[in-house]
Amino acid sequence: MKTIFMGTPDFAVPCLNSIIDAGHEVCAVFTQPDKPRGRKQELTPPEVKVLALEKGLTVYQPKTLRDGEALRIISELKPDVIVVAAYGKILPKDILDYPKYGCINVHASLLPKYRGAAPIQWSVINGEAETGVTIMQMGEGLDTGDILYQKALPIGIDDTAESMFDKLSSLGAEMITEALDLIVKGGLKAVKQDDSLSTYAPMLDKETSVIDWNKSGKEVHDLVRGLYSWPIAQTSSDGNKLKIYRTSPCDKNGKAGTVIAVEPLTVACGRGSVVIHELQLEGKKRMNSAQFLMGHKLNIGDKLGD
Repeated sequence: MKTIFMGTPDFAVPCLNSIIDAGHEVCAVFTQPDKPRGRKQELTPPEVKVLALEKGLTVYQPKTLRDGEALRIISELKPDVIVVAAYGKILPKDILDYPKYGCINVHASLLPKYRGAAPIQWSVINGEAETGVTIMQMGEGLDTGDILYQKALPIGIDDTAESMFDKLSSLGAEMITEALDLIVKGGLKAVKQDDSLSTYAPMLDKETSVIDWNKSGKEVHDLVRGLYSWPIAQTSSDGNKLKIYRTSPCDKNGKAGTVIAVEPLTVACGRGSVVIHELQLEGKKRMNSAQFLMGHKLNIGDKLGD
């Protein structure tokens, strides 16, 4: 099938690779403009662009899709379908309506749950037992289009947003080629989403990362793993920022936010507690809790957070 692919970050890379390997004709790739990254703010291409150029594909990086230029390019290419995976731009109606088979989105949740920009992170933060990938027919709303194909995936107690990102990226790559084949054969039935069951997964920010020790140990643990590897859950110790990278829930109780054990380092929550395995004090290296306690004294009864 003649396909235009739209995607930007590493999540979308396996999807593009899978479409190429399945023998579909990828006539163009649309991705976000190069952006400065790192301490030196060097202009860096998106991961999808890197793969596309390696494969010899034509790449477009428009700043907007609404000035008519993108539609002109698409109308010249005449794709049968546009596949979208974490592109990061909203497609206007004239583009959505152009291809024979429309625009198909690879979304990392079991829609209608977790519509929005950060479905993987929020499914972990909220302690979901499972998530999955939805292949959907795109409409003008935010992740509101008809569901074409879904598969679920369990979330383990120690899975992080990062580990689920990898699993869902691989699942999405597998599903998109299956879906494209079924679309051509007429083997997929579009199912409308039940809007009454929808939930929203907004973009993460630094405020999301502050630990509320009044929550349960399980909820704090879920926040820590849901914010790994960005922006990282954090608290404070003696006025210094303390990033928490890895924890496990514990049944021990105490006053919320206080250290109740140091071997292993355990902090009480509103109900239960968490054992902290890896952490990083502002301006210092990330380390395990035993290494941390050798150079930074924390005593039973000390309080973390405000």
